[in-house]
Amino acid sequence: MIKFEDFQNVDLRTAEVILCEKVPNTEKLLKLELDLGEKGKRVILTGLAEKYSCKDLKGKKIIIVANLEPKKIRGIESHGMLLATDDMILLTTMEDAKNGSKIR
Repeated sequence: MIKFEDFQNVDLRTAEVILCEKVPNTEKLLKLELDLGEKGKRVILTGLAEKYSCKDLKGKKIIIVANLEPKKIRGIESHGMLLATDDMILLTTMEDAKNGSKIR
């Protein structure tokens, strides 16, 4: 279990997928460019290429962890993590939330 105070440190935000491309020489990786509204744009990598195509993802409003330290994967710096279930179902918003909205 984590303390409530620890959970409050996780910055969950809505983000819109504005660009998507398959990472060359990989089976699973997609490079997503996201719009977080006032928080700007950022790139994250995800291992969901076996489940979703770029066509499926472009324009989707997803939920991300916005305050992770950047991590370099296959030479590309990823600035966050999207949320998905163990069986690779992407978490999205039901309504058109403003880009960068904080999840509470």
